Amino acid sequence: MERAEMQCYLDNLLEVGRFRDYCPNGLQVEGRAEIRRVVCGVTASQALLDAAVARKADAVLVHHGYFWRGEDGCITGLRRKRLGTLLGNDMNLFAYHLPLDAHPELGNNAQLGRLMGWVPEGRFAEQDMGWVGRLSQPTRGELLARQLAARLGREPLLLGEPARAIKRIAWCTGGAQGYFEQAIACGVDCFVSGEASEQTTHLARESGVTFLAVGHHASERYGVQALGAHLAERYGLEVSFVDVDNPV
Repeated sequence: MERAEMQCYLDNLLEVGRFRDYCPNGLQVEGRAEIRRVVCGVTASQALLDAAVARKADAVLVHHGYFWRGEDGCITGLRRKRLGTLLGNDMNLFAYHLPLDAHPELGNNAQLGRLMGWVPEGRFAEQDMGWVGRLSQPTRGELLARQLAARLGREPLLLGEPARAIKRIAWCTGGAQGYFEQAIACGVDCFVSGEASEQTTHLARESGVTFLAVGHHASERYGVQALGAHLAERYGLEVSFVDVDNPV
């Protein structure tokens, strides 16, 4: 597959033009023109790049790439090493942030809901990032936390009353704790995201709505895997997912 074809296809599939984001989406670092082997991961860390080199990848596909707004733009230290690894091995870097969160089928939120068997009923928050729906079977907060731990392989942080009955649920993967008040306004019993902030505890206590922080990395492993599998099926590419463990 030609690099330009892959870039055009992914940009159109994920509708990158309609999102206001904190980083460029799409091809961030140009490598060789022909792509046959792709390594996917959550973040373009040095560990992921080293794994891609070992697998002789032509491209790396991630959710968290480079060139974030407000970031130091000097190519020194770890940034020099990361870019040197890509350029020195002629590897492409494709990164899709909010577009991959939001995609209705392949996105992080869609995939988390599917993994957990939640029934989506609508969207909320800025750029429709948050999802709202219901559980297929009502449960208690503490039992939902156990289900999430079993599926994601990470013990969640539960804020609120563990015995609270959960029927309606909202979720947004990654660092979306800032959407908690909007989720509360949707009339849900629980909001699931990747991280919590100091004030999240007070919002959960005072609203009576349970908050579950399941891990930023843990909640965002599934979108890039689904996107990689889609590319493999559609174009016959050799695609592998490398999970660089991250407790946050």
